[in-house]
Amino acid sequence: MRQDVEAACSNDPAARSRLEVALTYPGIHALWAHRVAHDLWNDGEKLSARFLAHMSRFVTGVEIHPGARIGHGVFIDHGMGVVIGETATVGDGCLIYKGVVLGGTSLEHRVRHPQVGRDVVIGSNACVLGNITIGDGARIGSGSVVVRPVPSGGTVVGVPGRLVPMGVGRQARFSAMLDHANLPDPVTDMIRVLSAQNERLRERVEQLEAKLDIQSAPESEPYPEDPLMLDGNMPKLEGG
Repeated sequence: MRQDVEAACSNDPAARSRLEVALTYPGIHALWAHRVAHDLWNDGEKLSARFLAHMSRFVTGVEIHPGARIGHGVFIDHGMGVVIGETATVGDGCLIYKGVVLGGTSLEHRVRHPQVGRDVVIGSNACVLGNITIGDGARIGSGSVVVRPVPSGGTVVGVPGRLVPMGVGRQARFSAMLDHANLPDPVTDMIRVLSAQNERLRERVEQLEAKLDIQSAPESEPYPEDPLMLDGNMPKLEGG
């Protein structure tokens, strides 16, 4: 319990005292209830464990299956809407924001939920689905949908989740634990690069045409005029 409170104080700048955290933080209360429910589950008291988890969900808004394994020093910030499945594992020191789902993609009675390593940050409303491994120190951007394993120290953004290539110059900016929304998008970066290359190629073609005295062809309309809307109005349908 002391480790849970310390984790909250370390990861939430709004925390003013340990007493305030212990009394008013639903993510902390959900973890405490889960630890009791998890012991009941392991002792074979399945119904009691599920009932306690259900009551915790009703009070805190955090749904953690009693079978899930949660490490020490985990902090669930705000917590509303967080769902952690039965066979999921969350390693020590992880930071989980509101709306996160660690869900399964199979109906089989086996490990079907994510196995999250140590010191992982999972941003708001991110979904991590299936029996995949999230390596130590990985970062999942807000709103991402992750369906493939993430290596240790990796950063994933987007839908579906895409791994930000190592060595990206801006990646050093995203080391802060709380900076889970300001993450690079590799697809957007690639579009910018392609757009810049296209502009440079157009300039070179214009220069070559000028040197060779070639009349450039007129550019086609990006949106050809619709013959059904020549007057700018929608066509009238018969009978209506």
